[in-house]
Amino acid sequence: MTIARQGGRILVEQLLVHGADTAFSVPGESFLPVLDALHEHRKRLKLVTCRHESAAANMAEAHGKLTGRPGICFVTRGPGATQASVGVHTAFQDSTPMILFIGDVGSDFRDREAFQEVDFAAMFGPLAKWAARIDAIERIPEYIARAFSVAMSGRRGPVVLALPEDMLSATATVEDARPYMPPHAEPGASEMERLRDLLAAAKRPMVVLGGSGWTKDACDDIRRFAEANSLPVGCAFRRQDLFDNRHAQYVGDVGIGINPILAERVRTADVLLLVGTRLGEMASSGYALLESPVPRQKLVHVMTGPEELGRVYQPEIPILASMGRFARAAAAMAPVDAAAWKAGVPEARADYLAWTARREMPGKVQMWDIVDWLDKHLPEDAILTNGAGNYATWLHRFHRYTGFRTQLAPTSGAMGYGVPAAIAAKIAEPERTVVAFAGDGCFLMAGQELATAAQQGAAVIIVVVNNGMYGTIRMHQEKHYPGRVHGTELANPHFAAYARSFGCVGEIVEETAQFGPAFERCVASGKPAVIEVRIDPQAITPNTTLDAIRKAGQKPA
Repeated sequence: MTIARQGGRILVEQLLVHGADTAFSVPGESFLPVLDALHEHRKRLKLVTCRHESAAANMAEAHGKLTGRPGICFVTRGPGATQASVGVHTAFQDSTPMILFIGDVGSDFRDREAFQEVDFAAMFGPLAKWAARIDAIERIPEYIARAFSVAMSGRRGPVVLALPEDMLSATATVEDARPYMPPHAEPGASEMERLRDLLAAAKRPMVVLGGSGWTKDACDDIRRFAEANSLPVGCAFRRQDLFDNRHAQYVGDVGIGINPILAERVRTADVLLLVGTRLGEMASSGYALLESPVPRQKLVHVMTGPEELGRVYQPEIPILASMGRFARAAAAMAPVDAAAWKAGVPEARADYLAWTARREMPGKVQMWDIVDWLDKHLPEDAILTNGAGNYATWLHRFHRYTGFRTQLAPTSGAMGYGVPAAIAAKIAEPERTVVAFAGDGCFLMAGQELATAAQQGAAVIIVVVNNGMYGTIRMHQEKHYPGRVHGTELANPHFAAYARSFGCVGEIVEETAQFGPAFERCVASGKPAVIEVRIDPQAITPNTTLDAIRKAGQKPA
């Protein structure tokens, strides 16, 4: 476009060039020209106004995770940027494409510690793939094109761009960029031959899927590869939707609270194929499943970015490839003779089913039964979200994720994620059922976003698991300092009444049988809803109680 335009309009029109259709924001006077341009293009680019910058950033991250395209977020300088940093951190650790735009002080005030001034390149340098400041209005198309390219290339991740006020309000005549085209690395024929040779000689192979950059087609191709070679498949922490959990070859999640039998299978595998996952601290059980730098297993590591290959573990075969290209090559590979391990796959599946069988917990509410009810009544394409906390164990361990993009959860372990993620998912795909699980503490970090859900007509259903404490920390407190409870108690509001104050539906569940009818009333309402599930504080995990943890932590006198 060759007409003179304000910087804010140039920026917004570059977002449109690159296919953006939604942006999340808490507005600030530092980027008023952007807001004006968004008004001009409101039919093409939806602006979702949030109540807190952390939630706006988490929504953008969840949007990026769900769509596979960069999630867009706008916040103002100092306070807004610092509060949005949690979403950037999650995007970094979760390898999610995201672009955070920060309205910044004018160039004439720079480096004076002006009102709310921060050096954002320095602040976000360790948290983002690229952090920069657009000083020249003429370079907006260049910077935005680069931002999309960086966010989507190699290991995906966040980009942060600061926008000086005077740059946004200035006027220039510049050409638009072309739509970005992310590169796709292809696995070499020799690498695939070596992989086949390793599998052909294997006795105990194992596949673990994770990371980002997946598509439904890639997941289907990996499934075909696994089926053709009778391979057991696990999914990394909070990536359980990459393989249908109901499939006969799915053997469990490789993450926090891993099935000890599955952990041993990973430990004793002779060939371990990691596709997309870094196998970081959570997925590796504190780097204990594989030895570093040289694993005992013959490791085949497939990653989209070269920086991760050999970073912690030296693979037998490093493969630099996009998930789609590798999965396609794997599906096309001539199958090997699986006679050496084929009989063990049903055994591994049986171990998974035993691990996820019903567990009785203290109190009148049985979380296993609630998750089971959801599995039986939710549509197959329902999206389930969560933040961080022991409550998520019930969902991760017992729910059967049905396939690609039915799970949105932070591998970063960030509390307060599940509610904004659910709202973002419902806005992006309003026809799908979206259910958020949140602990009482987790919910209260983002509960104000019920206002956003109500304003947007995003009929999410939020299950608040209320035990009156920061449960995960309390569990560790009792383990290491038994009986010395301090700082982990919570005085909670009436969650159902809180929801109703926003014009949403509020339900209370104090017995298991109350959940199903409460959920159905929420669905029928067509409104955002909160179901407060009051559980016994003793029900801290599926495997034990608080009292048992305290007793085990007490040392003999």
